[in-house]
Amino acid sequence: MAASVVRCARLGKLMAKALHKPLAFQLARCASTLKHDGIELTRTQNPRPKPDDKTLEFGREFSDHMLLVDWNKDEGWGTPKIAPFGNFSLSPALSALHYATECFEGLKAYRGPDGKIRLFRPMQNMKRLSDSAVAASLPEFNGEEFLECIKDLIRVDREWVPKTENCSLYVRPTFIGTEPYLGVGRSNKARLYCITCPVGPYFKEGTFNPVSLYADPQYIRAWPGGVGNSKMGGNYGPTIRVQKVAEKQGCSQVLWLLGEDHQLTEVGTMNIFVHWINEDGDPEIATPPLSGAILPGVTRMSLLDLGKTWGTHKVVERTITMQDVQKAVKDGRLKEIFGAGTACVVCPVNRILFLKEDILIPTMDTGAEVANRFYKELTDIQYGRTEHEWSVLVD
Repeated sequence: MAASVVRCARLGKLMAKALHKPLAFQLARCASTLKHDGIELTRTQNPRPKPDDKTLEFGREFSDHMLLVDWNKDEGWGTPKIAPFGNFSLSPALSALHYATECFEGLKAYRGPDGKIRLFRPMQNMKRLSDSAVAASLPEFNGEEFLECIKDLIRVDREWVPKTENCSLYVRPTFIGTEPYLGVGRSNKARLYCITCPVGPYFKEGTFNPVSLYADPQYIRAWPGGVGNSKMGGNYGPTIRVQKVAEKQGCSQVLWLLGEDHQLTEVGTMNIFVHWINEDGDPEIATPPLSGAILPGVTRMSLLDLGKTWGTHKVVERTITMQDVQKAVKDGRLKEIFGAGTACVVCPVNRILFLKEDILIPTMDTGAEVANRFYKELTDIQYGRTEHEWSVLVD
């Protein structure tokens, strides 16, 4: 039986509408014609069995449907469509394959103990995707409208949102240039799409287990004036080789350094935080500033915002060098180092291999006090155990 196509003024008429909270801000660049109204739904006729939450791997199993909307220079944005998950038919000459005219995002849908599904600060992801699109010379789009389309996709595949704690539905919006043209220039065609997949813990070590880091100054992830602050595939592909080097050295992840003074920038695909007693004797939570070489993480922003409400630590953005870390360890002032990102939430660090020196980080020696508090408070908001304006209901 052929799949039926339903065209409606709003897909929400086919299912219970989500509660809608006013969004905190609008994107600056929202003059495009991408609209949620009129979204089309084609339901799969071959739904797949859902994986067991206990065996979930990150990014291996995909839900039944995907969202896509095409753009071209002459006609602007087309009609958004939710269709069965499947392969694309695209030209081998499309610009995204040759010149990396693409960008993407990563966010999650969480099922709370009340059964409701929530997104966490999703407009921040839409803003960052919009900023990344500028870097990739891709067209403008309306983030609020696209987010409504994503919510519809999650509603259609709501049974794919795991019911187990520490699991979630990973949401991957992606934007690619699709013009079949080998000249280096702005693509006159593009596709904005979104796929989802149920996920468990990102690292094989599991949830909130410490990782070790390999820090070698000869490897540089990004630099000021580049596109390290954009979420583009070109920032990730070249890091895979270095990750393999780290693994051969017995480390879990790469600590990316920058400059002759060996500044900390990111850890793996995460932002990095340090909890220490600073040289003035004050308890401090610090993370490197957004210099253009660091991705402005939504989790990073949220930890800074949460930490400032505690009143127990100075919470700062400051340059942190490996020499600062070494001295703080020697002086007994370093308490914790941890990574932060959508995939892992908060990830403690217990060791750094730097220029053949093993630096032991005492994160777990006192129970990772700050990292644990961040993890609990953030996940309580994400799963709806704590009501918060950052949590956006899908249904």
